[in-house]
Amino acid sequence: MNAGNDGGNGGAQRSGTSAQAFCVALAASGECRRMSCDSPTEVNTVIENSRVAWVNHSVDDLGVRGEEIATAMGFSAGLVSKLLEDHFSEYEDRDTELGLMVPAVTVKNLEVTVNPLLILMRKGLILTMASGEVSRLVRFSRYADTFFRKIPKNVSWQDVLTLTLIRILDENNDRNFDHLREIESQADDLNKDLMDAKTSRHKLGPAIYNMKHALITYMNVLWATLDVVNNLRYGDAEVITDNRKILERITVLATDVTTHLELSEHMSEVLASGLEVLQSIYNNQLQILNNRLALLVAYLTIIGTAILVPNTIATVAGNSMFEFTKDDIGWYLSLIVGSTVVATLVSWWAVKAMGLLPKSPE
Repeated sequence: MNAGNDGGNGGAQRSGTSAQAFCVALAASGECRRMSCDSPTEVNTVIENSRVAWVNHSVDDLGVRGEEIATAMGFSAGLVSKLLEDHFSEYEDRDTELGLMVPAVTVKNLEVTVNPLLILMRKGLILTMASGEVSRLVRFSRYADTFFRKIPKNVSWQDVLTLTLIRILDENNDRNFDHLREIESQADDLNKDLMDAKTSRHKLGPAIYNMKHALITYMNVLWATLDVVNNLRYGDAEVITDNRKILERITVLATDVTTHLELSEHMSEVLASGLEVLQSIYNNQLQILNNRLALLVAYLTIIGTAILVPNTIATVAGNSMFEFTKDDIGWYLSLIVGSTVVATLVSWWAVKAMGLLPKSPE
């Protein structure tokens, strides 16, 4: 199994194949032990003889396999299924055990994918489970043994579990925050397209929708994460420490999430401003087009009216009841030309007087 990364193998390997889980355990003597395994029962003995242990497990089906693993490692039945009832996050306090679900988000070309990261806690154990697509604890897994060794021996097991939980949440939050840069990069490309008057509206429409959808989903992830952190701050769970100094670190987590929420909201406002500018540009372009069409209609009206009068005269004069000779050519042509000029001037005056002759756009 991948012990956590977003694109690499972070877990320890055994016999040439990736194990499904890894465990880092801190003994009462201060000695830290790391091992990889394929079955959760393989580490139960290590957990029982340890002060605290962290087990990270990759599960293809959290609803079925995740429940089996949690039960095999001493958690109550139905805890995993309860956590998976919500879409983004969940908090379940059962006195002697605590279950959390936090969102793990990835963004690729504005396609936002949210997967659950389950964190189960009981005395002496913190278990994390996620699908194979979510492997973001690799960085923490590399120095988890060092982290455990630095924990003072005189602190309670609640302190140790809470410190480990804070570090895991912080790691997950950092990876979630990293994906805001991807959205910002895509937003910058969209702004360039908005500035280009030649960009097709058929391209901008879906791009703007995808950007808004990505931002909304990302902000929902942050809000869900903030809910879990606030539940930890105010839930008073038995497995969470009462040490104020440690609880202040949870407050720092909430502050970080709130800051990134504000950044996301600012991006949303910038995007909304861009949409308003885009709408103004389209309205101006449409007004220019309307003015040009109105000008064309006015000119065609003048031309049509100017041609209609001499055409009518010529039609009537062409009747067989009128007998014209060569001597009539002069006054006949004069009549045609004169009527054309007069009809043109009268048409132009009438169109202008009625306000149907718009100004030509610059």
